Amino acid sequence: MIEIVIERPTRVGYSIPVRGPLKLQASADVKTHGEMEAAVCEGIRRFEQDYMGRGPKDIHAYLLGDLLVIRLTGVLTAAEQHLAQSLPVEKGRDLIKQVRTHLVETARPILNAMIEEATGVKVRSLHHDLSTVTGEKIIVVTLEESPRFREVKRR
Repeated sequence: MIEIVIERPTRVGYSIPVRGPLKLQASADVKTHGEMEAAVCEGIRRFEQDYMGRGPKDIHAYLLGDLLVIRLTGVLTAAEQHLAQSLPVEKGRDLIKQVRTHLVETARPILNAMIEEATGVKVRSLHHDLSTVTGEKIIVVTLEESPRFREVKRR
């Protein structure tokens, strides 16, 4: 058994060394349900900014058992909005969806890794769609199992 020492800050600002077996400390790394959802939102925000070139106006993630639903609003670029309005509805919509689908499929390993890091569970499948009318994007992720999370102590 390996023993480690972790400095745990106190409310006053001092650190107290905490000794214990390695396997017990791993549970301290387990996130709460809300922390997992927030980590997914932050990862998706970074992905959209870095990979797609523009971040969404708003992101919400909902973890429901082994299902992760991510809702992004305001994802269309100005060019995509003009394209959707200038061409016949079906043609503009299809072009935007085709490009976005190709970009997401190309970046699938990056998305999977980010979601696995945030939840601690491997991704089974990922599905996505975009509305060119509302500028809303939905990503649905099926995980291999329900993530384990730490319960929040209520006061």
